Amino acid sequence: MSEPLLLMTPGPTRVPERVLRAGARPMIHHRTPEFSQVLGAMIEGLKPVFGTREPVLPVHTTGRGAMEAAICNLFSPGDAVAVCCNGKFGEMWAELAQVYGLVVYRISTDWNRSATSNDVDEAFGSNPRIKAVLVAYCDTANGVRNDIEGIARVARQRGRLVLVDGVSALGGMPFSFDEWGVDLAVTASQKCLMSSPGLAFVVLGERAWSATKTARMPRSYWDFAEIRKHVTKARPETPGTPPVHIVLQVAEALALMQEEGLEQVYRRHEDMADLARRGVAELGLSLQCPDLDAFSSTVTAVALPAAIPPKALRDAIKRRGILTAAGLGIFEPGGFRIGHMGDIRPSDVTRTLGAVKQALDELSVTAR
Repeated sequence: MSEPLLLMTPGPTRVPERVLRAGARPMIHHRTPEFSQVLGAMIEGLKPVFGTREPVLPVHTTGRGAMEAAICNLFSPGDAVAVCCNGKFGEMWAELAQVYGLVVYRISTDWNRSATSNDVDEAFGSNPRIKAVLVAYCDTANGVRNDIEGIARVARQRGRLVLVDGVSALGGMPFSFDEWGVDLAVTASQKCLMSSPGLAFVVLGERAWSATKTARMPRSYWDFAEIRKHVTKARPETPGTPPVHIVLQVAEALALMQEEGLEQVYRRHEDMADLARRGVAELGLSLQCPDLDAFSSTVTAVALPAAIPPKALRDAIKRRGILTAAGLGIFEPGGFRIGHMGDIRPSDVTRTLGAVKQALDELSVTAR
């Protein structure tokens, strides 16, 4: 059997051996005390990742499903929202909102720049109907790191809600749900949490819970109040059958993160991001969006010269045992992405940069 590829992608990411073993246990019935104990430990272990004392709600879906569920739980048809669309996943959230009949104001639409609190403040000031702003903490299309703390501050000053897509960031970048005054945040199992895809997590603050009481969007499977009722029992459980083995994986992954120390986890991610950005420059390449105000610690988006086809470069890197990610959206024709999150280590980034150099050399020879 050949060696597995090193997954230097923005998810799904490499699953550590301990986490794989946790997910390979014999089935545990989801209504047993044993499973309830693991579920409770997972929920408690996620609170520091979100930076909250609020209950963490497991939603049996992907991150995208939880983003959709957020719309169902907080809004009514015809409500207006502002969505920061400075990346693929901001635009995706805008499209989801439109599907559910919300009036969407797209702001911060330039993928080459960060969303700012000024953008949000201007939107609130010019459109008094807007009830909330939806924003990605990190968008993997361009490697942006948006100013969630500043955006949340403006939202609270204006009496509006702020919803955060933290799918590609939480567990790899510091997040302070309570301190920053975020109203809802979402993440998922398959990225910084080092587990298999299929389980998402949502936290709501007091203002968001108030919004759920007047929201008229239909919801059943997506009902956050029903999930909260079950997970906050003395013996936590879920409303329906959960993906048992993913719960086991996430609980084990959180144990690994606790052993490393969450602050050290964040430092490791920032070190890897610095290493990737420096390495890209040393190879004579450019970041996809070099003028962003701040960059993600979990992914680096790289621009390529017109003479180098991204697929050819990625194929050459793959022949060296490493899988990188294609560019997304408008950046697909001219770039690629290096993910460095979860179980990835600085040595993996160094190995990847070496493979990129070899691939560039190979393609230069081929071009001649």
